[in-house]
Amino acid sequence: MSAFLSTTSREIPIQPDRAALLFIDVQNYCCHPNGTEVRTCAPEKRRAVYEPFIAHLRTHIVPNMQRIQAAARAAGVEVMYTNIESLTRDGRDRSLDYKITGFHVPRGSWDGQTIDELAPLEDEIVLPKTSANVFISTAIDYLLRSMGKAQLIVSGVLTDQCVDATVKSACDLGYLVTVVTDACASQTVERHENALSAFKGFCREVDTETLVAELAAAGPA
Repeated sequence: MSAFLSTTSREIPIQPDRAALLFIDVQNYCCHPNGTEVRTCAPEKRRAVYEPFIAHLRTHIVPNMQRIQAAARAAGVEVMYTNIESLTRDGRDRSLDYKITGFHVPRGSWDGQTIDELAPLEDEIVLPKTSANVFISTAIDYLLRSMGKAQLIVSGVLTDQCVDATVKSACDLGYLVTVVTDACASQTVERHENALSAFKGFCREVDTETLVAELAAAGPA
């Protein structure tokens, strides 16, 4: 990676040519009513947990994701995606954690695709991952460094799991991390808010309105 943008503060506005926006696990498997994780769980859990989560996601969170996606593209920020998806059909390459948990998204499956509302453009990078932490099971660090990125904007699910793991690793690896607080979600509001509080020391936290205005002020690509 080229020179740090700051060694004294995380509160650094986004510099578009040095930044990437990463959407984490906003995919059919867990964010669509017909996704396998949603469809195959116990009916009681689906009614109590997944249906309210997906309703909140689709009503409040995805529109914010769409706004920051559009703003990032307009400003020339690299837009990237990572989804749970094995490199094999039988999932033998999954992490031990994913095998124990039962996460299995076969290579090339509909479950592994980003939801239609956030569909990647043809030349945007999509990374399949087989662990909670994208820095562990993909080449994202190599890619970001190759593209000269020093800032990582994070949006996605779940705030207290894959988002949390990614934020902390990115910070430790020397990136300035910005989390868009209202463009992330967990299965309950309490879990989401607890996660934001827990990792706030590793990143800058802003809302969608703030980030969109910041990118607009930075000018077009």
